[in-house]
Amino acid sequence: MVLQVQKSTYEAKTQEIAKQLLAATRENRSFFASLRDQMRWDDKLLAWAMGNPGLRVQLFRFIDCLPALRSKSEIAAHLKEYLGDESVELPAALKGILNFANPDSMPGQVAATTVATAVETLAHKYIAGENIKQVIKTVERLRKEKMAFTIDLLGEAVITEAEAQSYLNRYLELVSQLAAEAKTWTPIAAIDQANGEDIPQVQVSVKLTAFYSQFDPLDAQGSQERVSDRIRILLRHGQKLGAAVHFDMEQYAYKDITLSILKQLLMEEEFRSRTDVGITIQAYLRDSQQDLRDLIAWAKQRGYPLTVRLVKGAYWDQETIKAAQKDWSQPVYNNKAETDANFEALTQLLLENHEYLYSAIGSHNVRSQAHAISIAETLNIPRRRFEMQVLYGMGDKLAKALVDRGYRVRVYCPYGELLPGMAYLIRRLLENTANSSFLRQSLEERPIEELLAPPVVKDAEKLVKEIPASPRPRVSASSFFNAADTDYAEIEARERSQQAFQQVRKQLGKTYLPLINGEYQPTQENIDSLNPSNYTEVIGQVGLISVEQAEQAVQAAKAAFPMWQRTPVRQRAGVLRKAADLMEQRRAELASWIVLEVGKPVREADAEVSEAIDFCRYYAAEMERLEPGYNYDLPGEINRYYYQPRGVAVVISPWNFPLAIATGMTVAALVAGNCTLLKPAETSTVIAAKLTEILVEAGIPKGVFQFVPGKGSKVGAYLVKHPDVHLIAFTGSQAVGCRIYADAAIVQAKQKHLKRVIAEMGGKNAIIVDESADLDQAVVGVVQSAFGYSGQKCSAASRVIVLEPIYENFLRRLVEATRSLNLGETELPSTQVGPVIDATARDRIREYIEQGKAEAQVELELPAPDTGYFIGPAIFSEVPPNATIAQEEIFGPVVAVIRVKDFQEAIAVANNTNFALTGGIYSRTPSHIQLAQEQFEVGNLYINRTTTGAIVARQPFGGSKLSGIGSKAGGPDYLLQFLEPRTVTENIQRQGFAPIEGAD
Repeated sequence: MVLQVQKSTYEAKTQEIAKQLLAATRENRSFFASLRDQMRWDDKLLAWAMGNPGLRVQLFRFIDCLPALRSKSEIAAHLKEYLGDESVELPAALKGILNFANPDSMPGQVAATTVATAVETLAHKYIAGENIKQVIKTVERLRKEKMAFTIDLLGEAVITEAEAQSYLNRYLELVSQLAAEAKTWTPIAAIDQANGEDIPQVQVSVKLTAFYSQFDPLDAQGSQERVSDRIRILLRHGQKLGAAVHFDMEQYAYKDITLSILKQLLMEEEFRSRTDVGITIQAYLRDSQQDLRDLIAWAKQRGYPLTVRLVKGAYWDQETIKAAQKDWSQPVYNNKAETDANFEALTQLLLENHEYLYSAIGSHNVRSQAHAISIAETLNIPRRRFEMQVLYGMGDKLAKALVDRGYRVRVYCPYGELLPGMAYLIRRLLENTANSSFLRQSLEERPIEELLAPPVVKDAEKLVKEIPASPRPRVSASSFFNAADTDYAEIEARERSQQAFQQVRKQLGKTYLPLINGEYQPTQENIDSLNPSNYTEVIGQVGLISVEQAEQAVQAAKAAFPMWQRTPVRQRAGVLRKAADLMEQRRAELASWIVLEVGKPVREADAEVSEAIDFCRYYAAEMERLEPGYNYDLPGEINRYYYQPRGVAVVISPWNFPLAIATGMTVAALVAGNCTLLKPAETSTVIAAKLTEILVEAGIPKGVFQFVPGKGSKVGAYLVKHPDVHLIAFTGSQAVGCRIYADAAIVQAKQKHLKRVIAEMGGKNAIIVDESADLDQAVVGVVQSAFGYSGQKCSAASRVIVLEPIYENFLRRLVEATRSLNLGETELPSTQVGPVIDATARDRIREYIEQGKAEAQVELELPAPDTGYFIGPAIFSEVPPNATIAQEEIFGPVVAVIRVKDFQEAIAVANNTNFALTGGIYSRTPSHIQLAQEQFEVGNLYINRTTTGAIVARQPFGGSKLSGIGSKAGGPDYLLQFLEPRTVTENIQRQGFAPIEGAD
């Protein structure tokens, strides 16, 4: 049942005030009449975006790209690409200016000038200035209109420590210049004083994440220490010059840590009595009511009030998309009415606690502001304790109406260059043109009763009690749901991780034996598995099987095969699902083992556990889908096409994804009905032993699965050549994979079948960055792709192919972003780059680095600790495409940056290797994206995102050329490789008659 939020004692007054405010905002001619009369291009762009959803998307995508375009010809070309699509219906005026054949022609230049000027004009409506001088003129004009201000500095994303320091320095300079100007300002009682108290004339708004380039909730303590040091400098500077500082709220992932840092900092003796500080609460968040209640309790304890800026929130689309992609619950309300209702509830809670928290009501919704005023007037709240806020360029008439009623209005004024400010402009345009926007509805002159009606929600009672977040909506017909990674923004998740490390450390040094025919077997040879972050620490001792034991394992598997082959698919799938459930229960523990045994950072280890879980559940469902086979019946004849297992499978798994890949290959073989031997890499045998424990607990029958750690050169080779082995699934180096392929092709004595080889053999993966790319996104993506897990992923980017116009700028930021990474033990939450797997790998990578020095220019070579197998990230520039470091797989944190003249050359360079696994492109040019889709020779192509992190059932993974043989892991045809098809035909005629379906 649909209910209205219960009418409060403030409703009648809210309606009265809202009608007065709305009337004041409608004194001038209507918006659309104004458009028709003025015919300004910037206004027309907005009007078209409101009226045509398809055009709106393409237009905003073009605007997002515009600042990266350096010439009128490029602008004209992109206009054609974005708006020339026949599927987009264009207004006649826009169609007219796009009627040019050549971007270099005079009509093309005119079109570029017209649209670029219109967008720049549009941007200046929402951005208060491109430099401090312009901003000062803006705020002086606002003061003449009796409006206060707060200044927000727009800029590039802070992805380097140099940029974080620059962010602080620019704010220090901004405060200094504004404070100096303020000395010349005539005091304005309406905004500079209230209830006999002076109010700071200067206020700035800042974002915590910009104070530290590696800001991360997982590293809560480290982030707090680095951020707090810089905030203290700003707060002291502000206090010295009489300037207030307000802290903005950003994405949901940073909300809890932001509140935690500010609460702790503002309880310090030096800052505890400061009342010129503010914090933001976003009403679209489901847990915002609890956050506000916690803030009230904290403020009571602090003893001095500060300001809470209440806003509805600016990242709704981003939050919903991220939650859907991560399989997390939605943190935001699903519709605007719920947010509006929550905003009113928060407004009341805030104002009714005005002695502890001052209120800054940030909204362009007349009803929202009227509701706040009705409460303030009813409770006779002192004017010092509340104010109204609007964004620069939005709600100007509402702001004036509020000033005319005698209220303090503060205008949020972003400033900066248009290039870094474009993301802000897009958010404002989205807000202005959204169907649910109050501003749009008001401009369309909707009925007053409709505009000012209380927000309607489905269940008002649940809204107040915080509706539990909903799971992500399905985006396809598939019923498969991926396992959700751990959200380390939650303190409980971080605590579980720390507890898991403590429990795992109590188990270090234990012995793990092979499992053969259902029994753990003693061995003659043992090896120590070491922590690559600290090679003096033994993770476990592992027994290595002999050739004789390998033979026993094969025979046990061969003996168990007939029974397992006949086991119903549903039962086999049930074992996999039970294993997945056990992994989910032991998630934090398994992640800890991965961190300690192979040196993978915590967040990446957790994602690997998710992938292992996904493989179990996905392949279980896939085998159930395949199991019925196909019917091709005709009258008088039955035709059945179905699948049967091959026999004995040998899985040879790598160390770099010791749980996920070992699990994926193993359970694929098992659920298909094959008896399976798992031989893991020697450096990751403890994790494979943990997988063995899980499979045994899940109910895998005796002899069906064998855990056979051993020397690859001896035991691995023996198993590959064994005549009773039917298929080999391998992930590892090209050299070993090719040898397995060759050995498996030889038919041994008494062998009655041809062996099937499934092999994934790495890559020399490239990311192309063109001149239209979003460099913030591209630099971060390259850093993550190249240096995540120290470059030890087969999908890692080791070549970056950059177009000449942006080469120097990209390289500079890439170097600084990499220099800002934290290198250390992967158990530490602050670590982004850990060790490589062992001394052999470390020494081989060092040799490649020395080779690179002879072939190219060293841009960066970070020092590394000597307590483990560490290699500092290395970046080479001006690398020839045929150089050794541009051709051979290094499998370490080494990147070759290659300069090319145009996009066609970039594709040619990218394809010029023996590998074809993953590739990436950062571009906002539709034709370049299309060309990459057609010509970039890779198994997995990633556009405007990292090249690592493929997810089961979303990005099935695998390559071609010398990167692999077989279908993609985590895809709909992967299991077919572990099966053999069979056709059975039966003639059902007897003496000229046959059963007729449906006959009595």
